[in-house]
Amino acid sequence: MGDDIDARLAQRLAALRTERGWSLDELATRSGVSRSTLSRLERGEISPTTSLLNRLCAAYERTMSRLLTEVEGEQAQLVRAGQQPVWNDTESGFVRRSVSPPHAGLRGELVEGTLRPGADISYDGPPVPGLEQHIWVLDGSLEVTVQNEAYAMATGDCLRFRLWGPTRFRCTSEESVRYVIAVVLP
Repeated sequence: MGDDIDARLAQRLAALRTERGWSLDELATRSGVSRSTLSRLERGEISPTTSLLNRLCAAYERTMSRLLTEVEGEQAQLVRAGQQPVWNDTESGFVRRSVSPPHAGLRGELVEGTLRPGADISYDGPPVPGLEQHIWVLDGSLEVTVQNEAYAMATGDCLRFRLWGPTRFRCTSEESVRYVIAVVLP
């Protein structure tokens, strides 16, 4: 994402808080993110990590894809490869391509994820309880932990589940792992 996208994301996050009538202190309590970090984020002084954005999405009860689509604007029925929004969390080594972004009236979306070797991302909980996910590994090795059970996945493997608690994604190969997540709202 470029600086323009980061600025729009900061504005959208501030607007979501304002729409709910929440103070920074209340959002900090709901999300587990410090007030000072939230303030810097909403002013566009810092870019959010994947973990931080997931905590905010949970507080606002929306998927990360939905939030990023709100920043990008309405998507067409046909989403060409060059038009698919890409978000890069350089700190964690995670690249996220919204292949089929959320669309009004549709409950599913497709996300392509890439983790660099050794990358390890944990999420405290789902943005929407009961979210359905199908993870299909395209290249490399991925360990996914769901409800305290770890699944070692290799190229071609698919894991499916409903998400109620914390998850963890870890690249276990010497090269980056690339995978697709099909996300379906409950």
